[in-house]
Amino acid sequence: MLSLVTFLPLVGALAILLVARNNDSSARWSALSISLVTFLLSLKLYFGFDVKNPGFQFVEVAEWLPAWKIYYRMGVDGISLPFVLLTTFLTPLCILASWESIQKKVTEYMVAFLALESFVVGVFCALDFVLFYILWEAMLIPMFLIIGVWGGPRRVYAALKFFLYTLGGSVLMLIAMLALAIKGNSFDITELMRVSYPFNFQVWVFLGFFVAFAVKVPMWPVHTWLPDAHVEAPTAGSVILAGILLKMGAYGFIRFSMPMLPDASHYFTPMMFGLSLVAVVYTALVALMQTDLKKLIAYSSVSHMGFVTIGLFSFNQQGIEGSILQMVNHGVVSGALFLCVGVIYDRLHTREIARFGGLAVPMPVYATIFMVFTMASVGLPGTNGFVGEFLILLGAFLASKWVALIASTGVVLGAAYMLWMYKKVIFGVIRHAENEGLLDVNMREVAIFAPLLVLVFWIGFYPGPFLEIFHASVDQLVGQVNTSKVGVSVLSSLH
Repeated sequence: MLSLVTFLPLVGALAILLVARNNDSSARWSALSISLVTFLLSLKLYFGFDVKNPGFQFVEVAEWLPAWKIYYRMGVDGISLPFVLLTTFLTPLCILASWESIQKKVTEYMVAFLALESFVVGVFCALDFVLFYILWEAMLIPMFLIIGVWGGPRRVYAALKFFLYTLGGSVLMLIAMLALAIKGNSFDITELMRVSYPFNFQVWVFLGFFVAFAVKVPMWPVHTWLPDAHVEAPTAGSVILAGILLKMGAYGFIRFSMPMLPDASHYFTPMMFGLSLVAVVYTALVALMQTDLKKLIAYSSVSHMGFVTIGLFSFNQQGIEGSILQMVNHGVVSGALFLCVGVIYDRLHTREIARFGGLAVPMPVYATIFMVFTMASVGLPGTNGFVGEFLILLGAFLASKWVALIASTGVVLGAAYMLWMYKKVIFGVIRHAENEGLLDVNMREVAIFAPLLVLVFWIGFYPGPFLEIFHASVDQLVGQVNTSKVGVSVLSSLH
């Protein structure tokens, strides 16, 4: 089942390339159908998943390079399953969002999106270091093309910057993986989680992983590729970049750094807290100064992901569960916000905040939808953003009251820049005559926003079914990480 969910989009992409190469309409419908079938198949994983089992499920093992102890291993646990579901959920919405905005090389665009879905799902399912690394690097290719071919005026610069930053970090990750594999005499991720490594060895390997994952999150100060990538990427590219690709960095910390290198993870906790707090506060202040809608939301993503890393390195159930839930929430809300920007960009072909104003009059339905996602981003109680941020701040408070206090200022700043942006775009008088005749959202756009709106309120009012997916796996992870002797001294010093 995992192989089917992972590689069906890739097989579909190859089929579209062969059969519908010169037929744009056929390419669109085929890509949408394949992505919907993939999502339905991924739901079978959810309904067949045992939430009480903290280990890996749906495990598949096949010989690949047995002489080198390299195998095709796939499996999901409660930590990886939510990201598989998030990927398969967002991809059809991205394809639907590209229906009218992408008019050149449509077949190639749909092929790139389906290939990207395959590689990203594979990253979350891989249980072998070699397989993981190949899929991690393969993901760069379709994303590079989506930005570089279908992006804005500075698309090539943004695509190269994205590629070089990520590839540079990945080289150090490869060295760290090889060090672990040689020391543990295996490429099996589940086996390497059970090996105990010397402290000095853990420190160097942690730093190798840190560079790769920090770039992907992205953490301050290696975040500068993200605003450029978001601004130049097409709308759907921004959705998948913010909704899924940023989560791969934080997932790497959960999957590798914390369970395999518990001593080093605790040792570097003050550094992780410090960098995360700078990201939360500094990038929120930068967001306040933006004049481009996409750039504002891009900087808000860096700030929100700072909350995620704070929760992860709190090393308690509340913080880690809050971080995982917040990653899902951020995927939903930031993706929706980029879609909201795409709606008015398709009509006015500008993202300058000063160019809008008074859109509530010609576009009341759009204004209402935009308001819901703005409130969710702010963390209004009753929306999904509140649940994740509350758990993260609770976990941070249990780890360090000062960290929780400084992080909470990010919530205030987040409300400031989001509400300022909403006021400038939606309220006030119409300052430009062409805004008066803007058409409200159509049925296709409503169909895109509807499932996202459902998730905002479902998670906001009833997060239980989402939290129980990863509760057992997080409980096991907390037990693994907190056996560290280094952790006791570090956490006591933070208190």
